[in-house]
Parts: sequence; structure tokens; C-alpha cells
Amino acid sequence: MSISSELLWIYPIAMHFGIALNERRVMIFKSLEVGPLSVNCYIVACEQSLEGVVVDPGGDVESIVSLVEQLGLKIHTVINTHGHFDHVGGNRQAIAAFDAKLLIHEADAAMLSRSAEVARKYGLQGENSPEADAYLIDGMEIFFGTCRIKVLHTPGHTQGGCCLYFEEERIVITGDTLFADSIGRTDLPGGSHEQLLGSIRTKLFTLPDSVTAYPGHGPQTTIGHEKKCNPYF
Repeated sequence: MSISSELLWIYPIAMHFGIALNERRVMIFKSLEVGPLSVNCYIVACEQSLEGVVVDPGGDVESIVSLVEQLGLKIHTVINTHGHFDHVGGNRQAIAAFDAKLLIHEADAAMLSRSAEVARKYGLQGENSPEADAYLIDGMEIFFGTCRIKVLHTPGHTQGGCCLYFEEERIVITGDTLFADSIGRTDLPGGSHEQLLGSIRTKLFTLPDSVTAYPGHGPQTTIGHEKKCNPYF
């Protein structure tokens, strides 16, 4: 049974939008580079209901909105894989444009109000994000239409870093946890090299080798390739 949108934010483990879950899952998956640091923003939606989510709107929100409108999608939720300014810089505009809710892990929630300050330290302009409406939790399932995301908490790049696993489609959005032939940096506040390696080994390298990984920057890869070829392992 689906949980109505009015009750969406009361249920911390499974969040449902609309359509019954036994229908065939067909997913729209689009990406575009946004912001001054070329963040991969992902637009993901159910092909049947056209309900979906936007992941890491780091900037260039007008381009994100344009693509969403072109596809005729109804975006209910903005999800941040972690709290760094380049991934959350477009939150305010995206939330306003879509009348959407915001999700981030609680451990990174405090970063939202400091995004502009941190961007200035790198000589860039940024915008603070609104507060989160709810928090990502390890193992939480987020449903939109007939599609499902499983949240994997993968601390190390930041303490609240999360990956988003689409099990049926064999896709995982890895944020800045895992890149093609690389891993996220761990020299920033809240980073831990050993913790990040542990998160990748236990949460990502346990996924099937055929799963395609879509990172927060750069090209896609596969879990199988990274297990065999990533120089950090």
C-alpha cells in the first residue's frame, strides 16, 4: 500500500509517492553538469507517473528546471548526497521552483546554512540552503511512482555522506564517495580516509559487479571495475 503525500514526512524508513508498488518499474534517469565545480546533478523519475527527485542541484538551476519541464516531470524531493557547497548551492532555487522537500543526512545538515561562507573561501559565490525537511537514514527507502531508492550511509568524505541505490535498475549514485578510478577527498573537515575506505568496502563493493555507479563528478563507472582497478584498494 502506498503512503499518501500528506503523510510522507512522518515515515522515516519508507516514503512513498502515489502509485502501487507492484506495477512495472520504468525509470527516467538524466544527468547534467552544474555549478562552478561541475557537479553531476541527477534527475530521476518514474516514467509512468512522471514523479521524481532531483539529486545535488549544485547550481545552474535554470538548466535543471528547463530539463524537468521539457520532460514534463513532477519533482517532489531534492536530495543532497552530502553537504558540501558545490552540491547544495542550488537547493534554495530548486526547492522554490519545484515546491519540493529537502533531504540530507543529519550529520551534514549544519553545512546547509554555511554554504555561501564556505564558497567564498574558495573564491566562489554561493547561496545558503534552507533547512532539511527530513533526514536520510541508512537503509531508508524512498519511493516515487513505481521506483525505489535505498539510502546507503557512506561516511568518510563527510560524516553524512550517502549513496542512493536503485536496486532494480542496477544503478547507484555515489556522490563524492566513489569516483571512476578514484575516491572522495578526505582532507576536509569531517573527512576520514579509513572511514571512507570502510564505507566503500562494506556498502558499495558488496553490490553486484554489474551495478553502474554515477558519481558526483566525472564519468560513470561500474562496481566491478572499481573493485578490480581502483588504485585505492
